[in-house]
Amino acid sequence: MKGFVSTMDRIAIAAAAVAAVLLAAAALLITWMVIWRSMGNSAWWEIEAAVYLMVMSLFLASPYTLKTNGHVGVDLLAHYLPPGKARRLQIAVAWVGLATCIYLAWATGVFTFEAFERGDRTESTWAPLKWPLYLAMPVGFVLTALQYVAEIYRPVPGTAPESAA
Repeated sequence: MKGFVSTMDRIAIAAAAVAAVLLAAAALLITWMVIWRSMGNSAWWEIEAAVYLMVMSLFLASPYTLKTNGHVGVDLLAHYLPPGKARRLQIAVAWVGLATCIYLAWATGVFTFEAFERGDRTESTWAPLKWPLYLAMPVGFVLTALQYVAEIYRPVPGTAPESAA
């Protein structure tokens, strides 16, 4: 499992890098939009494009956020538990997160496929297809679910890898 954990860590870092590029592109697009509009010009596509980029970056950054313990969590109970019990609590919480991500990956995958089949578009003047935006959700949830598996099997420093499961 050590190989799986390190592979998932690398995938999480790569997904976070892609998310950072998407977020930087959204920031540049918004900056361009402000400058363009301040010169009296008009554009009709940039806000929606920036929203697409930001939403995609959010879901792609999720596995890295989990890997670096950046998700919002309440760890007061774990703080006062002995290390062994705190680890068991951490694993139990990871199983709940894993189950949630699996369900959300399935549900958003169905949602994305239906939008693809119907050829759904936004109601804006630009009217881009919705499924590319929606696709970020199941991809992000699958990657986050896999990262939860990696967190369940991640060795605790100073212990044997078998004690992580």
